[in-house]
Amino acid sequence: MKTKYVPSARKRNLWPLIPLGVTLVVLGSSLRSPPQFELASSTSGVQLGTAGAYSVLAATTVTNTGATTLAGDLGLSPGTSVTGFPPGTVAGTTNINNSAAVTAETATTNAYLVAAGMTPATTEVADLAGLTLSPGIYAVPAATSNLTGTLTLNGQGNPNAIFVFQLPSTLITSSSSKIVLTNSANPCNIFWQVTSSATLGTSSVFQGTILALTSIAANTSATIDGRLLARNGAVTLDSNTITNPVCTTSTTTTPPATTTTTPPTTTTTPPTTTTTPPTTTTTPPTTTTTPPTTTTTPPSPITISTGPLSPPASHTDALPIGLAIGGVGLAGLGYLFVERKRRQAASSNEVA
Repeated sequence: MKTKYVPSARKRNLWPLIPLGVTLVVLGSSLRSPPQFELASSTSGVQLGTAGAYSVLAATTVTNTGATTLAGDLGLSPGTSVTGFPPGTVAGTTNINNSAAVTAETATTNAYLVAAGMTPATTEVADLAGLTLSPGIYAVPAATSNLTGTLTLNGQGNPNAIFVFQLPSTLITSSSSKIVLTNSANPCNIFWQVTSSATLGTSSVFQGTILALTSIAANTSATIDGRLLARNGAVTLDSNTITNPVCTTSTTTTPPATTTTTPPTTTTTPPTTTTTPPTTTTTPPTTTTTPPTTTTTPPSPITISTGPLSPPASHTDALPIGLAIGGVGLAGLGYLFVERKRRQAASSNEVA
């Protein structure tokens, strides 16, 4: 006689979990841990090396007319012709075709190449007059004049903000044009990479370091808070004032530690002897009988939580969320699979 297999109520309650288990497996395979983000590194400045000490540096000649004042060094290499000093004055050192000038020219070339290769560059209009620019890298097309009026550079409160201007041809500024710095913009961090030559207009006010492939000319009474560095050509001056920007690095010096030696102090105390007579105390024994105590602790009930799993405190060492959910689903399916095999075995025994 064939007996119909009737599953227990507990087993019947598990059957509806089959669709849930399948859903958990599919869902778990599609979930991933939260993405990890990396902060993009900030734009680095152009390192001038030894060229940073120079107000003027050229390759072929340096020619001056009038009372030009250079706050830094004057250098020339490989050329040897420097004229106009005096009446021009150099507050720093003059290096003409010596090892210092050669090293500075090499540093200028390196800085030029770094500035030319910086990306990404925002293309601006050819004439920068009337603009207010934030820190960044700017490509400026060629024009009859790249600055006919006032250009404002806004440092946004950061004295380390970098401004790099890349010019594919010449840099030309008009007479009386000027560059104004606001909100901590620093001429130390303003660079003009010029693929050809640069010309600064009469009585113009310029900010930053010019890195020119060929020559630089500063017309009458133009003032520069920066440097004029020419890789392959000449620098021509006419009653100009060039003030190297002050780029300082603070240094903290800690004074050496002070050592104080205190001579040792020796104190001699005479020994003291005290004799105390022995004391004998007899305490009668005390016997205490404690009846045995039997404590019956009922078994703790098993609590099954039906709420959602608490998220891990950190994603660093925890398993990915999707893997955990998928694991729960697979465990449920595994249990149902074993239970089904057990039921088939039971049915087979009953038939037999």
